[in-house]
Amino acid sequence: MTSVHRGQTYRVRSKDLALHFQQMRPSHQLFYALSPMATSKAPLTHLKDLRVSSYQIPALDRIPNTSIQKKPLLIYHSAFHPGTDASTIEFHLSLIGVVDPQWRYTMYSTSHFHSNTHEVLSIASGKAKLCFGGENNPKRVEPTVEQGDVIVVPAGVSHRLLDDMDGGFTMVGSYPKGKHWDMCYGNEGEEEKVKQVEGVEWFERDPVYGHEGPTLNV
Repeated sequence: MTSVHRGQTYRVRSKDLALHFQQMRPSHQLFYALSPMATSKAPLTHLKDLRVSSYQIPALDRIPNTSIQKKPLLIYHSAFHPGTDASTIEFHLSLIGVVDPQWRYTMYSTSHFHSNTHEVLSIASGKAKLCFGGENNPKRVEPTVEQGDVIVVPAGVSHRLLDDMDGGFTMVGSYPKGKHWDMCYGNEGEEEKVKQVEGVEWFERDPVYGHEGPTLNV
């Protein structure tokens, strides 16, 4: 991809796109976001064709799940086109500007949740069975997700890996700008942390689609 700064043109490797965008000055980011080269590369399923699964999950013991904010767990099925790699996902999310990509990894195999932020998990490779809500919760959700899917995990919703089905499951983990996740497990002593869930602001723009999208319809 070619980028232009102050009249100079140079080529950016695809694996550096997200970092390149994040390091731009705000004025350069605005120029880039409005340019044809930014808008013509979005490897997304059209919003009208997107299939979305939505789940409300009741609390389990000290795990609040969706019981506090009533915002659902959302799965965007095949939001990114087949073959879209982690770098391209990171660049797209950075361009939309709602969340910051912060890591690439699998999902922990221990149930945990975040009390201070929502989480956007974009599947960059592989296929896995996950558990949301706590493995002992009769209302838990155990979806199989794969490359191209995006999961919006509201603050308070427990999640864990059940089965990495092909050994190559990798996600891009992203959080609303300025947010850094904590770790909670539903243990005694976490009550003050859980109180934070109520005050976590929901998305004003969709992290994947921007001014439209599933997070704005819940």
